Order: sequence, then structure tokens, then C-alpha cells
Amino acid sequence: MTDSVMSKAATMEIPINSNGDTGALQEDDSLEQAAKLQWSLDEKVESSRGTRDLQQVMVSGPNLNETSIVSGGYGGTAEGIIPTSSIKGPNMHHSSSSSSVTAEETTHGVAVEKIEAMRKWSLNTYKCTKQMLSERFGRGSKTVDLELEAQIELLRDTKRKYENVLRLARALTNHFYNMVQTQHALGDTFADLSQKSPELRDEFGYNAETQKLLCKNGETLLGAINFFVSSINTLVNKTMEDTLMTVKMFENARLEFDAYRSDLEELSLGPRDAVAMARIEAAQQQYQVHKEKYERLRSDVTIKLKFLEENKVKVMHKQLLLFHNAISAYFAGNQQQLEETLKQFNIKLRPLGADKPSWLEEQ
Repeated sequence: MTDSVMSKAATMEIPINSNGDTGALQEDDSLEQAAKLQWSLDEKVESSRGTRDLQQVMVSGPNLNETSIVSGGYGGTAEGIIPTSSIKGPNMHHSSSSSSVTAEETTHGVAVEKIEAMRKWSLNTYKCTKQMLSERFGRGSKTVDLELEAQIELLRDTKRKYENVLRLARALTNHFYNMVQTQHALGDTFADLSQKSPELRDEFGYNAETQKLLCKNGETLLGAINFFVSSINTLVNKTMEDTLMTVKMFENARLEFDAYRSDLEELSLGPRDAVAMARIEAAQQQYQVHKEKYERLRSDVTIKLKFLEENKVKVMHKQLLLFHNAISAYFAGNQQQLEETLKQFNIKLRPLGADKPSWLEEQ
């Protein structure tokens, strides 16, 4: 029994590892305890470090500079690793921010241009108004071209007289048209009475033929007067009006030129410090610009007045000859000469309408 107890005790004191090998008990116990102690210490350190990292993330957010983006999957080489420190946060929105900045710069540039244009317009208006009032009250000097001013005044007077001729010619056309319509209705009435009055058939018949002939000649004359009115209207309301528009531009340029000339003269009489010299130089540039504009428009007006006079003589020579020949032939009762007059000037007759001729409606 003693032997069995001794063998049992001896058996309990011999440790067996996982491979069935025997080893020293003290050495294994010390290693196992050291490992357990190291593991517990590492676990506490990692736990405390994780707590601090979590608090830092919650307070300041993730630090992208300490992370990396791996391309190529797990286990890739170092060449596939892109450090995020090279990726800047603002550049991720570079496209949208640059486009918004460009739009803001464009809007700002347009606003600045509008303000600058308004400022220049206000300054120019002020100077021109000042010059105009000075001229009206006799305190300012005015640049005058006597020969050109006389031609312009003659043109305005000629236009007023031609407008009166046009008004009277239209009135004549309207009255004559009503007379032709009356003759046409009277001829129809005479023809009807000729059929219904046997005792006066010949008399009514003669008068019906006469009224129809007068109506036909009247329509021919209306064609000639229509052509005359149309040509005078073109000359007055288009050709002359175009020249007068150029004259108006020339007069505005003259006013601006005198305004900036007076401004330069006033500055030249003042002090000559650095600021004043800069203003004088700027005024000199503006004066030169408006002087060139004034001279250019003066040349344009001179040329247009010359061509207008030549065109007016040519047109009126033709139209006055037409008007004279047509009126004379009609009242002389020369139907053949009246028709030849229209052929001479290539005039095509328009049939009379029920109420008014179409060319009157166009007027």
C-alpha cells in the first residue's frame, strides 16, 4: 500500500506537456506566469490607449495625415500605397470653388463696367448741359461754321416747303379720287336711265359715255399723281430725313467738342501743381477725341448735303415734268397724250377699289 501511495505521488509530480514531453515544473510555471502577466499588462495598455484614441477622435475628428490609402488590395507593395498627406482638403472642391469664383468675378466686372459707363455718361451730360446753358445766356463761346450752318438751314427750310407740297398733292389726290368715283356712279345712272327712258335714250346715252370717258382718264391721271406723291414722300421722309439725322449727330458732336474745349481752357487758367497737370492732361485727351469726332461728322454732313442736292434736282426734274404733262393732257381732253405720259415714266395703273385706292391706304 505504501508502494502504491508513493507511485501515485510520484505520478502526480511529473508534468506532461501537449506533446507528451516532460519538463521542469518550476521553469514552466515561471514562464506561464510571466506570459500571463505580460498579456494582462498589454491588454490594459491597449485598452487605455484605445480609450484615449477614441476620445481624441470624438474631439478633433480623424487625422487623415496619419492614414493611408492602399491600392492594389491586401498585401500590396509599398508602391501601391498613397499617403493621404499629399491630398489636400480644399483641392477636393477646387472645381466648384473656382467656377463660383469665376462667376463672381464676371458679375463684379459687369457691374464695374456699368458703373463706369454711368459715370462717364453723367459727366458728359453735365458738361454738355453746362455748355448749352452758357451758350444760351451768352456766357460761353460756340464753334460756328458759317457756310455749313447756312446749308443746313437751307435744307430745313426746303424740307418744310416740300412737306407742304406733299400735303397739298395728297389732298388733291383725295379730292380727285372722290370726283372720279362720282363720275363713275353718274355714268352708271345715265346708262340705266337710257334703258328705261325711250324718249331720252340718246341724251342719257351721250352723257353716260362722256362720264365713262372722264372716269377712265381720271383713273389714268390718278396713276400719275400717285407716282408723284410717292416720289416726293421718299425724298422728304427718307432722303432728307437721313441727312438731317446726320446733321443732328454733328450738332451734338459740336456741343460736346465745345464743352470739353471750355473745360480744358478753364483748367489751363488754374494752378499748375501735380494734380492739376494730371487733370489737364486727361482733359487734353478728351478734347482731342471729341475734336476728331466733330471733324469727322462735319465732313459727313458736307458730303451728304452735296449728294442730297444733286439727288433732289434729279428727282424733282422728273416728277415736275410728269405732273405737268399729265395734268395738261387730262384737262385738254387728250387721252392719247395722257397714256403716253404714263408710258414715258413707266407707270402702271392700279384699278380703283370700292372705297379707296390701295395706294391711299398705304399713305
